Amino acid sequence: MPFEHVAVIGGGAWGTALAQAAAMAGRSVTLVARDRAVIEEINQQSRNRAYLGDIALSDNIIALDHFDARADLVILAVPAQASRTALAAVAASLAGRPVVLSAKGLEAGTQRRQSEIVREVAPGAIPYVLSGPSFAADVAAGRPTAVTLAGDDAAATEEVAAALAGPTFRPYAAGDIVGVEIAGALKNVYALACGAVEGADLGASARSALIARAYAELSRITVAMGGVASTLTGLAGMGDLTLSCTSTQSRNYRAGMALGRGGHPSGAELAEGVLTAPVARGMAHRLGIDAPLIDAVNLLLAGTASIDDIVAGLMTRPLKRED
Repeated sequence: MPFEHVAVIGGGAWGTALAQAAAMAGRSVTLVARDRAVIEEINQQSRNRAYLGDIALSDNIIALDHFDARADLVILAVPAQASRTALAAVAASLAGRPVVLSAKGLEAGTQRRQSEIVREVAPGAIPYVLSGPSFAADVAAGRPTAVTLAGDDAAATEEVAAALAGPTFRPYAAGDIVGVEIAGALKNVYALACGAVEGADLGASARSALIARAYAELSRITVAMGGVASTLTGLAGMGDLTLSCTSTQSRNYRAGMALGRGGHPSGAELAEGVLTAPVARGMAHRLGIDAPLIDAVNLLLAGTASIDDIVAGLMTRPLKRED
């Protein structure tokens, strides 16, 4: 299937960046946005300055305020907590269509993964999950980026990946939807923790140790959820974890830095990890998985313990073998 027409739902930074990637791959793209100013700027000036500065957008992108029924491939690019509402608005139009999910987060209240929400709200749609080390500005600017695209059907997943592959955007097809989703959601929580280490000036050694232990914790949870451990060695696992836990381009990392300095992060509600952290804690406890790092992030967010006390607690946990 050629997938000539792509509809991207979400006019923020990530939605616009993915629209750009699809356009650079030769697709005809409609970007569905709510903000009239964003729609007009994209159509008249090929810019979305509110989210991506002065990056020039492809002429193959047309912004609309409604879903384009011609689309044979749909990309959902709204925040994780908004996915259910966005899908419900177009559910009737998604039957038989592949829907690429790009949000990285677990739904508050239900602990649902993004693909589970699709199956509930739009059961006729075919879900795929896009994740991996990628910042919107890099994708939109045409900087080399490699990601994972997971789907249930191997051949169909490869076709969708090929439709989105361009000169600087390379999706690798995979089959572990669960593992890719869990890795994408939890890396935001661990990015908060690593940002807090940076904000508290605890040093690069502490941050590197935290990333390694986060990987171990993530592995336990992923396998318990039915994911494949080897998924975490790839782009959606270690690749995305490393990027989000080391760069100030990451909104979650910046929010964590504010926490580490003893404050509350500005705009924390926009950082997916802030909303996912309590959901992840509930999920880990339900599974009976020891998740001290997720617990620590929740203590920081609740303001019930200082980072010094949390670090002291982690450092005095009983010693055990790493293997």
